[in-house]
Amino acid sequence: MSVEIGKQAPDFTLPSQDGKEVSLSDFKGKHVVLYFYPKDMTPGCTTEACDFRDAQESFSELDAVIIGVSPDPVEQHQKFIDKHDLPFLLLADEDHKVAEDYDVWKLKKNFGKENYGIERSTFIIDKEGNLQQEYRKVKVEGHVEKALEFIRENK
Repeated sequence: MSVEIGKQAPDFTLPSQDGKEVSLSDFKGKHVVLYFYPKDMTPGCTTEACDFRDAQESFSELDAVIIGVSPDPVEQHQKFIDKHDLPFLLLADEDHKVAEDYDVWKLKKNFGKENYGIERSTFIIDKEGNLQQEYRKVKVEGHVEKALEFIRENK
């Protein structure tokens, strides 16, 4: 499966921080900001999550929901949400199947070691479930504003 702008975004079902199953298709009729991030509680991921948190109201006004996905387990997501007052869903993709479907599970080099992990990426999905925009190899600073602006201009 692959993702392509203008095509249907791959549907999936994953557990959220409270253990409930959530599917992408549950959000038909809303814009979805689906963001993949490497790991809860790390500096870049915390900054990104808090930036999305701080813009939550602006996204809501545009009829958009924010959904974060990482390989962390449900319990870790709940701790991350509690610590930073995150008002959106975090989904546990522990077997990284959804990350693979969205082609964000990549071989990464870190301090001379190679490991597979999430390449920070965001996908904007329209109200019909089609992929409108993708941001890959995301740099955290200014990213949330770019995503918000894209939805404003394309709602």
